[in-house]
Amino acid sequence: MDNIKHIFFDLDHTLWDFDKNSEETLGELFISLELNKHIQSFDRFLKKYREVNKRYWNLYRQNLVTKDQVRDGRFKDTLAFFKIDDLDKKAFEISHNYVTLGPTKTNLFPYTHEILKRLNTRYKLHIITNGFVEVQQIKMDSSNLNQYFDVIVCSEETGHKKPHKSVFNHALDLANTTAEHSIMIGDSLEADVYGALKIGMKAIWFNPLNEKAKQSVLQINCLSELSTIFNV
Repeated sequence: MDNIKHIFFDLDHTLWDFDKNSEETLGELFISLELNKHIQSFDRFLKKYREVNKRYWNLYRQNLVTKDQVRDGRFKDTLAFFKIDDLDKKAFEISHNYVTLGPTKTNLFPYTHEILKRLNTRYKLHIITNGFVEVQQIKMDSSNLNQYFDVIVCSEETGHKKPHKSVFNHALDLANTTAEHSIMIGDSLEADVYGALKIGMKAIWFNPLNEKAKQSVLQINCLSELSTIFNV
C-alpha cells in the first residue's frame, strides 16, 4: 500500500450500520404508528420489509425504479402483504417518518471512529455512496463522521450509481488524485470492489458476515484489520 494516498469508503453497511439503524427506527415506528395492532409481530414485519426493500434497491441500481418509487413502494408493498387498511395513507406516514428519523441514528460498525482517526493522520479520506444526498449528510453529521472526510460523493449527483466508472472518476477528480494512488473500501462486491478495480483502483471488501466471493479479493471482516493493512 506504499503508493496509496487516498482512501475512499462506502458509507451504508460499511461505516454506518444501516441494518441496526433501520431496525431501531422501524421498531419505534411500528409502535408509534400503531402497526402493532394489525401485524402479529415486529419480527414478521421487519423480515418482510427487508425482503421488499432489497428487491427495490436492486431495481434502483439497475435504473428500473426511481428514488421516490423506492421510498414509497417498499412500504406500500410491505403493508399490502399484511392487508393494512388505508394503505396509501399508512405507507406515506411510515415512509416520511422513516426518512426523517432513520438518518439521525448513530449506530456504527465496531472501531469506526478509532480506525478513521488513525488513517486520517496519514491518508486523505473520502466517501463514495449510492445513498440519497439529503439523508447521507444527516447520517454523517449525526454520527460525527464529517471530521474525517475531505470529499463526499453521492452517486446520484453524477447521474449514475456505483459501479459505473463515472462515479469513481468524479470522486477521483474532486479529490485531485488518480486511480493508482487510491483504494476503495466497501461492503458491496459489485458496486464497491469490482467497480473500483475496473478503473484501476485497489479495493478492499468489507465482509463482516464472512460471505464467499466468486473471485479472490482482498477482504476484511472487521474495520480494525485496516490498522495492520495500512500500518497505522
